[in-house]
Amino acid sequence: MSDKIIIDLKNIVVSYDGERVLDRINLSIRDKEFVTLLGPSGCGKTTTLRIIGGFVSADEGEIYFDGKKINDLPAHKRKVNTVFQRYALFPHLNVFDNVAFGLKLQKLPKNEIQQAVRKMLEIVNLKGFERRKVNQLSGGQQQRVAIARALVNRPKVLLLDEPLGALDLKLRKEMQLELMNIQKQLGITFIYVTHDQEEALTMSDTVVVMKDGEIQQIGSPQDIYNEPTNAFVADFIGENNIFDGVMLEDYKVQIHGHVFDCVDKGFMKNQPVDVVIRPEDIRIVKPEESPLVGVVESVIFKGVHYESTVKCEGFSWLIHSTQCAPVGSKIGIAFGPEDIHIMNKLVPFSTNRVEGVVTEENTVEFLGVTMVRPNLGLSVDTPVMLTIDPKDIEIVSEDISDLTVYLESMVWKGAYNEMVIWTHDRQMILHSQNDEQVATDIGIKFHTENILIEPLSQGKEA
Repeated sequence: MSDKIIIDLKNIVVSYDGERVLDRINLSIRDKEFVTLLGPSGCGKTTTLRIIGGFVSADEGEIYFDGKKINDLPAHKRKVNTVFQRYALFPHLNVFDNVAFGLKLQKLPKNEIQQAVRKMLEIVNLKGFERRKVNQLSGGQQQRVAIARALVNRPKVLLLDEPLGALDLKLRKEMQLELMNIQKQLGITFIYVTHDQEEALTMSDTVVVMKDGEIQQIGSPQDIYNEPTNAFVADFIGENNIFDGVMLEDYKVQIHGHVFDCVDKGFMKNQPVDVVIRPEDIRIVKPEESPLVGVVESVIFKGVHYESTVKCEGFSWLIHSTQCAPVGSKIGIAFGPEDIHIMNKLVPFSTNRVEGVVTEENTVEFLGVTMVRPNLGLSVDTPVMLTIDPKDIEIVSEDISDLTVYLESMVWKGAYNEMVIWTHDRQMILHSQNDEQVATDIGIKFHTENILIEPLSQGKEA
């Protein structure tokens, strides 16, 4: 890997049917780098890959390849090849002819084609398979043929769109190592798309974590794992304990009402934050040795450690330890200052503030919802501010809901899922025990009896 930038995406915007799938993406990729685009389905990673390959045009922004703008350069003229999850091999051709297909289109000399194909088949460990029909190959062998066919043309960049998705677990792990070795041997830039966190951490020089068409974090696998920038990255990249906390001052954080030393600074005093503590960083101690005391609810032996779930002050903690505390026993939960990771909240507010209006006596309308509040004491047409606690929004079936909303993200916070939703061009949060499918519509109902209503002049702006 060199310091030379081979691909540079600047302020890339792509929309489908009026909905943005890439929202001002900026990404620089170095020559000979193995970069992985990681994220859930619908986050924009494949669209980013297709932008680079020339299969999708950007609505806004600029694409540079080796320092030259290529927005208008067609796909077949870019020095880029692609390997898809479906290998798209030609079933009527043998292995040799599949790999040689692109070279024959270039009308290269026969001996040059033979040398190039044989060398590439040796690199992907398929020497001796030249005359084999592709339908006689295993899934892993077929994938090697697809990779060889893409690489034999000597592209400067190879794009890989979830190429291991159709393989079983054992073969996937073998092919991860194969791809790493091939990339290092050839010195070609690989840009790899996956939703598999372990795959991304295993193979990459750089991981790009994406969500809802935006880049959340770019860094080495170690940086992404050890220093996530927000709760989404921490939750997506591996098993974690993520809790609400308060940064009291530099190096002091409050978790579950207890104050702990940490190594973070630069937050405002009493700022609400997300706190991440990885399961492997937690020690099991005697109850009297920690302010956090819990009861062991379950224990699973994982081969190299025990995975314990511990209920502490209403929250579930996940602990990975070589120690085994029996189910039902009381334990102390301990960790050091360096084990606490403090992050800004994905949603900068901890409750929902929504504008509404008094439409009739004792009646308020907000977000298209009509709410009756006895003894409201406000005249008709008075603008009001409503404060809605996240726990006072309930997920229900859409046929009995007050509103249908879009579920943008969901993070487990030890006692509830914190969900970010969109409705009426407004972002809101709710807390629920439900597990829901992200990037889908859900029905919600407000517990209107708990909503605080103030004249707008007294409330803050939404």
